Amino acid sequence: MAGQMAVDPSRPHVVIVGAGFGGLEATRGLADAPVHITIVDQRNHHLFQPLLYQVATATLATSEIAWPVRHLVRRQENVTTLLGSVAGVNIEAKQVMLDGEEPIAFDVLILATGARHAYFGHDEWEPYAPGLKTLEDATKIRRRILSAFEQAEWETDAAERAKFLTFVVVGAGPTGVELAGTIAELARDTLRGDFRNFDTRSARVVLIEAGPRILSSFSEDLSGYAQRALTRLGVEIKLGRAVSKCGEGGVELDGEFLPAKTIIWAAGVAASPAAEWLHAPADRAGRVLVQPDLTVPGHPNIFVIGDAAHVETADGKLVPGVAPAAKQEGHYVAEVIRARLKGGSPGAPFAYRNAGNLATIGKREAIVDFGWIKLKGRIAWWMWGIAHIFFLIGLRNRLAVALSWLWIYVSGQRSARLITQGNIRKGGN
Repeated sequence: MAGQMAVDPSRPHVVIVGAGFGGLEATRGLADAPVHITIVDQRNHHLFQPLLYQVATATLATSEIAWPVRHLVRRQENVTTLLGSVAGVNIEAKQVMLDGEEPIAFDVLILATGARHAYFGHDEWEPYAPGLKTLEDATKIRRRILSAFEQAEWETDAAERAKFLTFVVVGAGPTGVELAGTIAELARDTLRGDFRNFDTRSARVVLIEAGPRILSSFSEDLSGYAQRALTRLGVEIKLGRAVSKCGEGGVELDGEFLPAKTIIWAAGVAASPAAEWLHAPADRAGRVLVQPDLTVPGHPNIFVIGDAAHVETADGKLVPGVAPAAKQEGHYVAEVIRARLKGGSPGAPFAYRNAGNLATIGKREAIVDFGWIKLKGRIAWWMWGIAHIFFLIGLRNRLAVALSWLWIYVSGQRSARLITQGNIRKGGN
């Protein structure tokens, strides 16, 4: 059983919950440290979340953005990988509690458990408006998008067909903008000519944002450029409009009902239950209010990193929930642990280095903000692509993604247009 694992008692046992960017970076940072590491994750793969929307929009295959965790750490002999679901943490006993398995004892605990969808008190909306955090989410959304076109081919009533051809994206952050732009291109370019009973270019893509502008984390000039680029793609943008109802037939905005069969939620996230497990102070989104060294107040042997942690920059701003931040935090925690093992000081508090913001609008335009330089248009798109390919794992995946993007750039065709795991004629999800 899990609790009876053979662990060298002379070496501290570091348990890392979550094999995302932060958890893997911490694992690699302790590669040659005198510790035994146990990684626990409820999935057997590490996921490159920044490109998850491309699986959802039939651009990339699942295998191109995900890798088995065991394969990634196979050469690190001080690591054991367990597939399991964490139910809680017993702080006093120093144990991680698992569903259906014996607890795992730890000397040091790193929680890198990420985030989940936030529906602002309306969790009943989730079946109608799935979010995008996992491969399962991506394939579900891809199935719904492609199935909508298939259903429209069968439909003879113009009003009903229009519902199938209306795609609503709620939330205009990077994920929402990238989804809306790619769905518009899917309808305008990729699927054009594939159907006989309607023109796919009649599809309506609506992006809803409660705030005054899209991509609020970018400067106003870049945000404005992105809005104009989306509009050129045919995306309808509704700003300052909050969703008040969401159901199978569509969404309601301030009393106005918008009929739609496909709704995608990109409006907000909430942290994993890490704060609940630890009975630790948290912010409104459920992120643990960690110390400057990323430990839980009163528990120097427990770290929380990534989307599960509330970490502030030197000027009091929240560190964004992006992959570079999680990787930096994972690296920092590994350094703190290594310093403690040597009996030294952990050094300076964690300091986030902003690696810049990037967002793509379709297959030819993007915006990039590195602080010292701002780019937009095609040159920004190429830089966005190079940056993402660089962070992919393995030469095969880099080549596969690069070739897929080049083919789409030249031809407009997307190869991952497969509907799986559902009977669309019977309402399969």
